[in-house]
Amino acid sequence: MAVFVLGKNKQPLMPCSEKRARLLLERGRAVVVHLTPFVIRLRDRCLSDCALQPTLLGIDPGSKETGLALMRLEENATDEQAPATRHVLCLFQLVHRGFQIRQALEQRAGLRRRRRSKNLRYRQPRFDNRTRKKGWLPPSLQHRVDTTMAWVDKLCRWAPVTHLNMELVRFDLQKTENPEISGVEYQQDTLLGYEVREYLLEKWGRECAYCGTGDTPLEIEHVVAKSRDGSSRVSNLTIACHECNQAKDSQWLADFFATDKGLKKRLKANGLSAEVRLERVQRQLKLPLRDAAAVNATR
Repeated sequence: MAVFVLGKNKQPLMPCSEKRARLLLERGRAVVVHLTPFVIRLRDRCLSDCALQPTLLGIDPGSKETGLALMRLEENATDEQAPATRHVLCLFQLVHRGFQIRQALEQRAGLRRRRRSKNLRYRQPRFDNRTRKKGWLPPSLQHRVDTTMAWVDKLCRWAPVTHLNMELVRFDLQKTENPEISGVEYQQDTLLGYEVREYLLEKWGRECAYCGTGDTPLEIEHVVAKSRDGSSRVSNLTIACHECNQAKDSQWLADFFATDKGLKKRLKANGLSAEVRLERVQRQLKLPLRDAAAVNATR
């Protein structure tokens, strides 16, 4: 990893190696400005005394992490149409805190809701009076944008960045779930012509998805519990009898099938296999789209 170098007037110069930075500090020609990342400032040289090369800052945005790469561009002397050779100087990985921010906001909302219901029952609700400015993003997504922009500004202050390259990816959420979708099907939801309960009854054959019991009242069940960040999308919903719904609670699906004795007893009574039922439920599930949606929103 190269060391960022500033001139005596705090103007960015070309980064140097760690060995050269160590020698400059030992000889008293430079002072430390920043530790992470490591930045030094020269005492005897300024921008007019140095030759700069074109540098590229590449950005690879993601939902949980964003990658940054600072590269030195070197024009190829053999072929004019060939792209410039890139030499990597520094690599960075930003870890976003979107999930922690969302949890903190949900906790704050719960505490405020409790205070209002306990102490201010006479006060009229005012949540409908709130307005959002144009281009508003949820705080968990706005954090990704602000953090990335802040680090881009820092790197531009510490290095002579001449080019900026960002990967602008866009995910097709419908194609992610159904690769064969086309035409008017884009405008039709999974529940086209159904209510949620009727759709789940037909999807799971009007029997408990876990133990296979059919002659009993069935309840809507979250396969991945909401306490474990499970969504209420129809792909995460199933139907279960009251015993299975209460016994599963917030367990992971594999743990529930492996440890629950009551479930094994009901499966044995119905002549079913635990492995087959577990595989069936897992096959019906679809991957969550929150990471792809976050990248699309912050694009």
